[in-house]
Amino acid sequence: MIKVSLIVAYDSNYIIGKDGKLPWHISNDLKYFKKLTDGNPIIMGRKTFESIGKPLPNRYNIIITRNQDYEKDNCMIYSSINEAIDGARNYAESNNCKDIFIIGGSEIFMQSMNFIEKAYITEVHKVFDGDAFFEPLNKDWQEISRQYHDNEIEGIPYSFVVFEKIKSQL
Repeated sequence: MIKVSLIVAYDSNYIIGKDGKLPWHISNDLKYFKKLTDGNPIIMGRKTFESIGKPLPNRYNIIITRNQDYEKDNCMIYSSINEAIDGARNYAESNNCKDIFIIGGSEIFMQSMNFIEKAYITEVHKVFDGDAFFEPLNKDWQEISRQYHDNEIEGIPYSFVVFEKIKSQL
């Protein structure tokens, strides 16, 4: 069963970005992101793609944009979250992937919440200035794991937290 997951890092005020970039640098978070998403389809908005600047290697890169003329080499382009998830699911089934990852930004996270079953969150235990936010998870989510890291090297403590959506009782 292919699972749709989100992966995001946010600060104590749910900030996820500033001027199209991460407001912090945490090496282990970037390694965690790579480890989880490697070999899987990733879905992102156009602004997120442009902030990265290129397709991420060893992943099936999907970009959502309203611009019907938008093209990028080695990326699939869709105009809606529904189309993007369908395209990712087809790729995942053909390539034995277990996960589809929604990687941002704010608008794409909000549009995808009804599809997401698992959330991989890096809680950055510091406050940063930013202009892009993550809408906090609601009561439909249950924390299943948490790993705190002091991060003395970069001076920014953080936690890797995993949530699963609570299955509704029918």
